[in-house]
Amino acid sequence: MSSHGEPIPMIARRSKGLRGEAHVPGDKSISHRSLILGAMAVGETRVTGLLEGQDVLDTAKAMRAFGAEVEKRGDTWHVQGVGVGGFAEPEQVIDCGNSGTGVRLIMGAMATTPITATFTGDASLNKRPMARVTDPLALFGARAYGREGGRLPMTIIGARDPLPVRYATPVPSAQVKSSVLLAGLNAPGETVVIEREATRDHSERMLAGFGAKVSTETTGEGRVITLTGQPELRPQAIVVPRDPSSAAFPVCAALITEGSDVLVPNIGLNPTRAGLFFTLQDMGADLTFENEREEGGEPVADLRARFSPDLRGIEVPAERAASMIDEYPVLSVVAAFATGKTHMPGVRELRVKESDRIDAMAVGLRAAGVTVDEGEDWWTVHGLGHGNVPGGVVTASHLDHRIAMSFLVMGLATRSPMRVDDGGPIATSFPIFEGLMTGLGADISREGEAR
Repeated sequence: MSSHGEPIPMIARRSKGLRGEAHVPGDKSISHRSLILGAMAVGETRVTGLLEGQDVLDTAKAMRAFGAEVEKRGDTWHVQGVGVGGFAEPEQVIDCGNSGTGVRLIMGAMATTPITATFTGDASLNKRPMARVTDPLALFGARAYGREGGRLPMTIIGARDPLPVRYATPVPSAQVKSSVLLAGLNAPGETVVIEREATRDHSERMLAGFGAKVSTETTGEGRVITLTGQPELRPQAIVVPRDPSSAAFPVCAALITEGSDVLVPNIGLNPTRAGLFFTLQDMGADLTFENEREEGGEPVADLRARFSPDLRGIEVPAERAASMIDEYPVLSVVAAFATGKTHMPGVRELRVKESDRIDAMAVGLRAAGVTVDEGEDWWTVHGLGHGNVPGGVVTASHLDHRIAMSFLVMGLATRSPMRVDDGGPIATSFPIFEGLMTGLGADISREGEAR
């Protein structure tokens, strides 16, 4: 069932010649952070290109609940901030819908202000572990009371006299790092986060843009990020680059669909996010970066993807995992159409996303005729080569937008159509997916609708 009502069964049929420009939505990570930091600045932050998926709209609603003014006028979002430490206590429970990023970042942002807030989400979010965030927030002096296993609904009581923290993240997670840094904003002195493996650095870049004193150095311990607390954040004008995680779907669809040539403009190519595109090039994909430039401190380019019939399986470097963690489901689809094995190690984090993404993809791929081996933190897809993947099954989306979109992309090149039991969750991150893909020539539709 979709998180917002009745399930929406969808079907994808073999297609040819995807062509045109794919204008994907704004970057989800940057959209969340621009609203939260805008709410913590003094004055008005203006944001254009914001991703208007449900996850980000839920974060906008949460910022209003904490006292910021957030409204859309024309194409621009205006956020009137309340300053660091200026959050008011919300009158109602904060519903973060499907968004793990939203809830974890907001928890951090309010944890060092002496207010109380209760958080909940949809069925999928309420199963996800929150202790990875509430444990470090407790070091600042915040208290968390949730369901067994540290799950939502959960009440956070912010620290009255927060202490600065030095914290080494036990798992590579940009959400955990960002939550701790946001909490550190209202703590005196220096808050330090140590990452053994680098994760996406949008928070550090944006904090610096808003005027926080933040420095990063690489030492024997790993990547050490130091934030000086209690700054006055200055409002910003933010142009959100387009989301590389969303770009992954039209790019991968073009690579496996015969006769395709698709341009995906203005894609953020932050090195902590772009691992998929380099991996696809390693597999022999006809994928090029055009018009490379920088916008708002983030590297950006236009991606051109053409049909690539001779893809080959590779060993994906484990150290690349953090830079493409959300893209493994669709990479596993591309791997099914490559020749030989694609081995993907270092991906334990996929087990605790919106669903267990390794299990969800492995079950669906096997049903569609592809051999998949898996372990706790790795999986291997045995590619069948272009034109040889049977398909012809109904797969479960598990309330997970990326699982649903990955199997619909797969159906564009399988011998028989691929069905997804519920495409409803796609709206959380990529509300225009269906229209964008059909506009390129993809045969994707809702079951029961006239084609």
